[in-house]
Amino acid sequence: MAVLLTVLLVSALPIDARTKTTRRNLRSTQVPLVEMTATDTLLTDSLNQVDPAAVTLKGYSKRASDSKESFFITNNTSYRMSAVRLLLRYSTMDGAMLTQRSVTVPVSLKPGETKLVSIKSFDVQRLFYYYAGPQPRKQATPYQVAYRLTGYDIPVGH
Repeated sequence: MAVLLTVLLVSALPIDARTKTTRRNLRSTQVPLVEMTATDTLLTDSLNQVDPAAVTLKGYSKRASDSKESFFITNNTSYRMSAVRLLLRYSTMDGAMLTQRSVTVPVSLKPGETKLVSIKSFDVQRLFYYYAGPQPRKQATPYQVAYRLTGYDIPVGH
């Protein structure tokens, strides 16, 4: 009898409207990523042996709270790629270099194909955000990034 009374009381309570948790009107923006020039004094002659047009990077993204950096990578060659090696240089908005590093991105790309990739961020303390992305609520420093293609792998026998 108590169970029946409880069911009757609960069913008599007003039912709230469903709470919508999805966000509307979200837009995707193209985030620029600057390619390093051949006259850049930080580069060595050995880096100039790779065709810089073989790979294109677009849509770079890294918020202050992110532990990864993401970007789209496009294979502009007529070969399938299995990995791409990049030299990334991070600098402040006034051009002062923060750090520079070489990364190998393991990605399988057919000719002309574009994929979204993520790499571990240089910013382990999460104090920086990419200047063209959303500005964080917490205190963080904006930065720019430039890249240079240093190599790529073409699998043999496929």
